[in-house]
Amino acid sequence: MRYLLLALLIVCHPLFAAARQVDEFRWSGVGRIVAIGDLHGDYDGYLAVLQSAGLVNTRGRWIGGDTHLVQTGDIPDRGPDTRRIIGHMAQLAREARRHGGRVHNLLGNHEAMNVYGDLRYTTAGEYRAFAGRGSAALRDSYFAAMMEALAASDPERHAVLPEDYRERWDREHPLGWVEHRLAWDPRLDDKGELFQWAMQAKVAIQINELLFVHGGLSGAYCGNSLRSLTTKAHEALRRSDPNQLGILEDERGPLWYRGLAGIAPATPTAIVDAILETHHARHIVIGHTPTQGIVWPRLDGRVIMIDTGIGAAYGGHIGWLEVTNEGLFAGYRGGRLSLPMLDAQRSAYLDKVIGLDPGNAALMQRRVAVGTGQDVATQGESEDASAQRPAAAVAIAKPATPPPASATTCDTAR
Repeated sequence: MRYLLLALLIVCHPLFAAARQVDEFRWSGVGRIVAIGDLHGDYDGYLAVLQSAGLVNTRGRWIGGDTHLVQTGDIPDRGPDTRRIIGHMAQLAREARRHGGRVHNLLGNHEAMNVYGDLRYTTAGEYRAFAGRGSAALRDSYFAAMMEALAASDPERHAVLPEDYRERWDREHPLGWVEHRLAWDPRLDDKGELFQWAMQAKVAIQINELLFVHGGLSGAYCGNSLRSLTTKAHEALRRSDPNQLGILEDERGPLWYRGLAGIAPATPTAIVDAILETHHARHIVIGHTPTQGIVWPRLDGRVIMIDTGIGAAYGGHIGWLEVTNEGLFAGYRGGRLSLPMLDAQRSAYLDKVIGLDPGNAALMQRRVAVGTGQDVATQGESEDASAQRPAAAVAIAKPATPPPASATTCDTAR
């Protein structure tokens, strides 16, 4: 009996072997991965996708076992629930680890924007989520300190402020604004809860043969290690210097790049292959560019777009990527579909997704385009890394960001 048990253990060991963490940015042998895209402040949509994917129960507690959950960034802005989502994800991370699972949060351009003060897309509801009984007094103190500093540094400007300046300032800085900035902005408080959270988020990770990044990797960054991408971003976040944002606002950088999604200038296949070869990967999974309701593979599965538009601001389209030992799947409210790995198979896949969501006009438009041989790409969000910031935000001058020297081979391939 003793030898029989030993033999059974030897035979069954692979079934119970735990996933292996290769380093801080890479994992191998993970049996199940669930990846979700941009959430944009919508807690209900966030919870719905986790429940649909079988990761949490009706009380929002982890039931995903040893699954690895990847959220590819852009939790903040356009909706009111950023703080609530981040708090819940921190709880899930603790629960998942107790069961052998993991929760991976990636850094998106909107997390970075909230840190360095680009608040173009922050909603009134987000500020209200930070407001409390002491908010009015705190705002008064902040305003008084700001006026005192202005009077000392530029008395002439202080002297000519209009009589209604405070009234205008209050409209641009509602109750909760000060608390929001204290949570995000290291220049005001480097111990702020959401700044500290952002500093824990990675720019890119690899699990098994899949690379995960918010926007994408261009030829300018394809030679960078996963560690170097995060190090560069964290250094820039810590500075939060509007003149030294570097990788945080580089349109070819991993937080903003849309070339992998097919947005012109689209990334050539040679560059994509170079990226995959550099990291010994088979797929790059990206958020950032909305697909309006579908997990969409490109370039014969080399690129997988997962920003289905979970947030209400983008239609509330529940969708996720699921990777198991059986293959790659797209999950929707109506069921799970095998993800095609050849572009020629996408029409049949799209027909099935339309069957699950027949009222989605964007999917019908995509079907027409695919039927005429077009590789469909949306134009993404109406935002630009180098656009003029409003007066209430930091005025940012876009610096020239040279590509890393290590990316020469990839750029040559392009």
